[in-house]
Amino acid sequence: MNVATELTERVIGLAIAVHRGLGPGLFESVYETCLCHELSLAGVVHARQVEVPVIYKGLRLAEAFRLDVLVENELVLELKSVDRLAAIHDAQMLTYLRLGGFKLGLILNFNMTALKDGIRRITL
Repeated sequence: MNVATELTERVIGLAIAVHRGLGPGLFESVYETCLCHELSLAGVVHARQVEVPVIYKGLRLAEAFRLDVLVENELVLELKSVDRLAAIHDAQMLTYLRLGGFKLGLILNFNMTALKDGIRRITL
C-alpha cells in the first residue's frame, strides 16, 4: 500500500468516527472542527482554512480561495453537508488541486446516513 492510500484510509477512518459521533445534519464548520480535533489526537499534521493564491497572467490574487483542510501538506479535504454531491463539487476540487499544486483530494459529505456514501476521491 502506498503512502497516499494509507493517508486517505486513515483520514477516512477518522471522518467516519466523527460522523458516527455526530450524525448528519450539522454545519460543515462543526464537522471541520471535530475532524481536525480527531486528526490532532491521531498525531496527523494538518492545517485548516489554508489560503491558496491564484496567479493569472502575472496577477496574484492573495486570498482567491481557502482549502477546508490540508493534511500532511498533500491531501486536500473539502467538507460538505449537502443533500447530495454534484458535478460542480468535483470540478471545484479539481480546480483546488490544480491551482494549489496538489495531486489528491477527498470530498467528504457528512450529510449522509452512512458517510461512506458521501466520499469522493479526486486525483490529478
